[in-house]
Amino acid sequence: MRFRRVPAGANAVAEIAFTTRADGDFHVDRADDDLRHHIFDGSWTWLHQVHGAGVAVVDHLGAKAGEECDASVTGLLNAVLCVQTADCVPVVLVGDGVVGVAHVGWQGLVKGVIVNTVDALVALGGGNPRAMIGPCIRPSSYEFGEAELALVEASVGGPVSAVTATGTPALDLARAATHALTAAGVGHVDDLGIDTADDGYFSHRVRADEGRQVTAVRMVAS
Repeated sequence: MRFRRVPAGANAVAEIAFTTRADGDFHVDRADDDLRHHIFDGSWTWLHQVHGAGVAVVDHLGAKAGEECDASVTGLLNAVLCVQTADCVPVVLVGDGVVGVAHVGWQGLVKGVIVNTVDALVALGGGNPRAMIGPCIRPSSYEFGEAELALVEASVGGPVSAVTATGTPALDLARAATHALTAAGVGHVDDLGIDTADDGYFSHRVRADEGRQVTAVRMVAS
């Protein structure tokens, strides 16, 4: 597991966890509270992700658990937000006194999941938003159609094309997410550069893995 702590306003800190294969399978249909509490204790808001652009606003601990959407935000201390991934981009957002997390695949990018999540964060008072990109598939293993590349590029407002290890057209999903975050008003994006093609992570595309890693964030008093 990789762990980060970043400031979240004058009196709070965001604690962020990115799990690996070794931490267990966090697929929403298989993970339980015992597994989740190995990462963070307390009440979790887990989502049934649908590759859409819906954002759950968590206004009490454990609220919106099981919601069909792909992102969540909260201004509460000790509320754990999470997304499960096995190639899509997990994006953590931290503003002044507000945190959020989003599951970002190419369809979610086109539908606007990033701008919706940033807007929800800011609406809760989360000014000066910053973002962190966790483990996701990288271009060397992500062959992609040219028509779909053009669609994603038009949606995020910047270049997203690359090539695979075998020289075929590829999507740079992390770069696309970075373009969308910048366009939505996020001032700083930290891409950890982790590739889910590596054996230490679950990857649906590379190994047809059914397991999922989790990206979780909570805000605690500093």
